[in-house]
Amino acid sequence: MPYAEPGKTKFQIDLRRHLRDQDICDNLVHLICEIAEASKYVINAVRTGDLGVAGTSNLYGEEQLALDVLSDRIIRKRLIHSGVVCNIASEEMEQIYEVKGNADGLYSVAYDPLDGSSLVDVNLAVGTIVSIYRGCELLQEGRHQVAAIYILYGPRVSMVYSVGNGVHEFTMNHLMEYTLTRENVRMKPMGDIYSPGGLRNKYTPGNESFIRHLEEKGAKLRYSGGFVPDINQVLMKGKGLFMYPALKGSPNGKLRLLFELNPMAFLVENAGGAASNGRCRILDIKPESLDQREPVYIGCNDDVNKAVEFVANG
Repeated sequence: MPYAEPGKTKFQIDLRRHLRDQDICDNLVHLICEIAEASKYVINAVRTGDLGVAGTSNLYGEEQLALDVLSDRIIRKRLIHSGVVCNIASEEMEQIYEVKGNADGLYSVAYDPLDGSSLVDVNLAVGTIVSIYRGCELLQEGRHQVAAIYILYGPRVSMVYSVGNGVHEFTMNHLMEYTLTRENVRMKPMGDIYSPGGLRNKYTPGNESFIRHLEEKGAKLRYSGGFVPDINQVLMKGKGLFMYPALKGSPNGKLRLLFELNPMAFLVENAGGAASNGRCRILDIKPESLDQREPVYIGCNDDVNKAVEFVANG
């Protein structure tokens, strides 16, 4: 673990110090710290903001909540003024926003500003999901990410990141500073919890058989309806599986490859887990559009492989 100054524990190691120990360039350190800074304003908006509807729709035809719009503006403004970003894609924008034409030494960022925002008005946890690539190209396989982050706005605010060298959790303290709480988070090969998204009466035979297999082996159902808190549970407990499969009438599932699946797959794989769409590794899929969706099975390696087996035989 990083060197702690005299009198400091690992719980007092701040984010910037930890990033500098990861052997990454200063621009990437700066970018991740800017995202962390933006999250302080997002959580303030979540805690105090208007829960009403903004009166607009995003490019997927979904009604945008005021908090979606505000969170998007907060993060986008921070990215634009960071000086290290050339392209931005947000789940709330219709197209890629070009910040700078010259991509030399810069990064492109795709993000979901407030995943699960419809849960805020019933006081359930929500989060921000971020994917970072070197250069100006965003529509590339997720394995090319240089960093992935999610920030969970729950009873505590936590930030989980990876730059390809382990997965690390930071928690916001009373001074709104992120300090290290867990380093090198690891997943077990198999778990005993599962989070299944989608209506079960629309599951394909293979997925229905897989769920029955999980029930028969005594796995516990844990599903909040929020992607970030459900992935956080699987990752921090080090066991389990999240799935949002292909459904009858929705063969591509619900979750978006660029904004949700790639960053989460990057994090889970760096913790020793796996992520698949039932046919191939999530991080090997080249996005063809900003709104591309894929089914997903993500979590413990053996559990994901078992899901793929059931789907293939279904």
